[in-house]
Amino acid sequence: MAQDSLNRYLFDNVSVRGELVQLNDTYQQIVTSQEYPAPVKGLLGELLVATSLLTATLKFEGSITVQLQGDGPVSLAVINGTHDQKLRGVARWEGEVPTEGNIHQLMGKGHMVITITPNKGERYQGIVALEGDDLATVLENYFAQSEQLNTKLWFRQDETHAAGMLLQALPGADDNGEAMDHLTQLTSTVKNEELFELPAEEVLYRLYHQENVQLFPAQEIEFKCTCSKEKCEAAIITLPKDQLDEILAEDGAIAMNCDYCGSSYSFDAIDVAALQNNAQKGSQQQH
Repeated sequence: MAQDSLNRYLFDNVSVRGELVQLNDTYQQIVTSQEYPAPVKGLLGELLVATSLLTATLKFEGSITVQLQGDGPVSLAVINGTHDQKLRGVARWEGEVPTEGNIHQLMGKGHMVITITPNKGERYQGIVALEGDDLATVLENYFAQSEQLNTKLWFRQDETHAAGMLLQALPGADDNGEAMDHLTQLTSTVKNEELFELPAEEVLYRLYHQENVQLFPAQEIEFKCTCSKEKCEAAIITLPKDQLDEILAEDGAIAMNCDYCGSSYSFDAIDVAALQNNAQKGSQQQH
């Protein structure tokens, strides 16, 4: 199969479009950044696929963040994706996590927040309650409420793979109810091993061999963290000097860890003094 790719497709005779996402490396890089319990890995895998599918709907350069918040054992799960399919994510949990359970047993009561941030233009945010037994149902409710688009989603994941599919009626098409139902029935027959192991062309042929399908070139997906030493330095110089001195006195260094990729950055007293001196010089030059 094509590693870590998004495939878009259209049906020639009906106003329905589709997407197919298959992830291995990106999924592994996200779920191995911390020691996540297996159910949390699974939830992150589904959320990762969902975000990739949603990011593919962007008609501009920018990003989408899909965030689940709740009062259950998992309080937060979030994935951020850009228009060019650079993805990162993290989850927070506390205490015992159910070994098996639906989204409510993991997240408790809560909601999903979808934030769309164009590089140019206004940011948009949509919020929907966690209603339904799984993430696919929650997202289908989001599309029905905020986009008024008939959308169906399928998410599959195991220890090493995360994959999914999307079907969506095109805006303004009022003649495709039966077609959407028919294609939904066909898509629902997809097997995990097909999504995990077969190339996209083969998956689509098995599902829709009696349909006329136009498959577009695949888009590569990759894990991309935006943390850097420079961003950590910029954060440090915003803190009061006495607070920095207190941390240095207690710990000997200021340690900053990235939840997204697991990278660690450390700054000792000499590093911090140099940062403060440079910041002071820059301030004096501006005046």
